[in-house]
Amino acid sequence: MFYTLLLSLFIFLFGFFNLFGIKQSLGITMLLNFIVAIVAYFVVKKIGWKFFRTNAHFFYWLFVFLLILTYIIGLEVKGSRRWIDLLFFRFQASEFFKVFFILFMADFFARVSRTRWNVISFIQSLLYFFIPAAIVFKQPDLGNAMVYFFLFIVMLFFSHIPKKFLGYMIGAGALFTPLACFFLKEYQKNRILSFIMPHVETQTNAYNMIQAIITIGSGNMFGRGLGLGTQSRFYFLPENSTDFAFSSLVEQFGFLGGAAVLIFYGILLIILIKRTYKFVYTDNEDGHFAFLYLIGLIAFIFFQSFVNIGMNMGVLPIAGIALPFISYGGSMLVSLLIGFALIP
Repeated sequence: MFYTLLLSLFIFLFGFFNLFGIKQSLGITMLLNFIVAIVAYFVVKKIGWKFFRTNAHFFYWLFVFLLILTYIIGLEVKGSRRWIDLLFFRFQASEFFKVFFILFMADFFARVSRTRWNVISFIQSLLYFFIPAAIVFKQPDLGNAMVYFFLFIVMLFFSHIPKKFLGYMIGAGALFTPLACFFLKEYQKNRILSFIMPHVETQTNAYNMIQAIITIGSGNMFGRGLGLGTQSRFYFLPENSTDFAFSSLVEQFGFLGGAAVLIFYGILLIILIKRTYKFVYTDNEDGHFAFLYLIGLIAFIFFQSFVNIGMNMGVLPIAGIALPFISYGGSMLVSLLIGFALIP
């Protein structure tokens, strides 16, 4: 789809100039990443989505293996093992896997719907979600684990699953939710507490969130200008090129720049929704697969954008989720364009 590629370019340009304004080397590296992503897009487009769907099981287990490998030998940064250092770049399997997870689950749900849902197929779907999500959670990477959970829930809901299974899952989730605190790291608990009481520990757990809000406010209507953002350029704002890249962007380009990015995201989602609508009433397996794949892709872009911008504005807890096309990093950029190339 040409329009998805064009809108990706528009959003990326905001991300590129934002990173360039923070530090020139970041912008140049991101530009090289985008060129690699464009090449990957056309290569995958040439091969065709049918090849990747046919081999969806292979790609699923390949990335599960890479997630395990990352957990064992991955580069440790701030207590987390999320990247494999390949000298020239850092490979983040959890980001690359998202699109192939969507592809695999869409194929699985489409095949099950062709026959009939039963308890065995429902348990299978839960295991297919739980395996990668558990590994990502243990890295630890709560943010990306949340993304996998959201993708699974949305795609499961739009599949032909009997609604009683969803009821069972919701009931079990409500029952075991209080136990979640026993599995969270201390810093993850502190993030939640700092969101609820942000002014109690302004120099510790709530510092990032408060600085993000200050950074956005300092941009005013038109922004401070390219390379003139004091909060981000002088690193008062931590993670200014990744988790809080949106705050840096608004500081440099103002409310109008931030609003433009939101509008482009909205147009991108509308285009994908219109494409999805073509497959709503199809009753064949390929049509149902295409419908579920697009639903997963929409959920991916919407959830990551909504949560990231929400935590930048202080209306959601900090979750460590990157903003598509804006946050620094090549793995998600390449993965997203591959995802667009796989649209049936």
